Amino acid sequence: MKKITLKPKRDASVRRNHPWVFSGAVAKKSEDLQDGDLVEVYDHRDNYLATGHFQDGSIQVRLFSFEQTEAGTDFWKAKLREAWTYRQALGLPQDGFTDCLRLVHAEGDGMPGLIIDWYAGTAIIQCHSIGMHRQIDTISQALQDLFGESLHAIYSKSARALPRNYGATVTDGYLYGDSDSYLTQENGLSFYVDWEEGQKTGFFLDQRTNRALLRTYAPGKKVANTFSYTGGFSIYALAAGASQVDSVDISGRAMELTDKNVALNFGDDAKHTSHTQDVMEFLKTCDADYDLMVVDPPAFAKTMKKRHQAVQGYKRLNALALRKIKSGGLLFTFSCSQVVDKTLFDNTIVAAAVEARRQVRIMHHLNQPADHPVNLFHPEGNYLKGLVLYVT
Repeated sequence: MKKITLKPKRDASVRRNHPWVFSGAVAKKSEDLQDGDLVEVYDHRDNYLATGHFQDGSIQVRLFSFEQTEAGTDFWKAKLREAWTYRQALGLPQDGFTDCLRLVHAEGDGMPGLIIDWYAGTAIIQCHSIGMHRQIDTISQALQDLFGESLHAIYSKSARALPRNYGATVTDGYLYGDSDSYLTQENGLSFYVDWEEGQKTGFFLDQRTNRALLRTYAPGKKVANTFSYTGGFSIYALAAGASQVDSVDISGRAMELTDKNVALNFGDDAKHTSHTQDVMEFLKTCDADYDLMVVDPPAFAKTMKKRHQAVQGYKRLNALALRKIKSGGLLFTFSCSQVVDKTLFDNTIVAAAVEARRQVRIMHHLNQPADHPVNLFHPEGNYLKGLVLYVT
């Protein structure tokens, strides 16, 4: 097996089971290493440390085992079985109530570079590393062995998630079976999921518990769901008995799916309006009479170089939203930018409240649900941050 040797005193993080090896820690490596190759990592005294996939970048190795392994079929089957056992311990799925969940959450499940989402018997695989994509046939077979007849289809949606040059050679599509049903159920509500053309794997599963929380506050309220995508928070608000719900997203396709999801759950009688519009433009012109508002934008920054710009964007967006909420109203606000940590996000919202001249209390700190686990040794995996604010 190919080999990477670390510099003296640069092995501490690996010994603490952190799943990344950075380029600055590498002393030497096997010749002709290619992106995606299986590689063993050793300290400067030639002691084995871990096994992972090599990649060309600041993160040189993504580690998936701290015991020597050939990482064959049985290894990956065991990893997937462990991930499924953990979801069962969470009580997921719940028959007749919730049939969608995240089955594999990359570093959180000891499989860096791999995401698998489950929608009512269809598994959507999204590989974010070349090394993991090279295992996709093994992963597909392991899923078939693990779930048997309860697995209807496996769809690979990796082309856009992989490094650009490699991703250009990859075609998305079904690896097993097929599906003409794009329906899933979450907390007793139904949703169409477009895993072929939609964002991520088609639905933002990481907001499940936060949507459920909003449902407790939405009865009788006028609600604005901005960056609504396919209407997740909107459906929960309507189910709670909101007096009016406005969904706002710049994507016409997302608004079409929102309208389908509204009709699927409530027919033609829902008190709901879709706005295919830029969110900032909507907030500049809408009435300042909302009882509850959701601000859940896409990641404003994916690299540290863009963090400052992202923070300014979050501040402007939230200041404008705060001005549109009635006294005694609530703001559910989020950031999914991994480079914007919780402290920075909280401080940005403070700056927004100062700019908007609103008094604000924190009601809840929000994050991702338990089927998006954070590896204790990889706190960077805690990417979703949110606050519920009481505004006066």
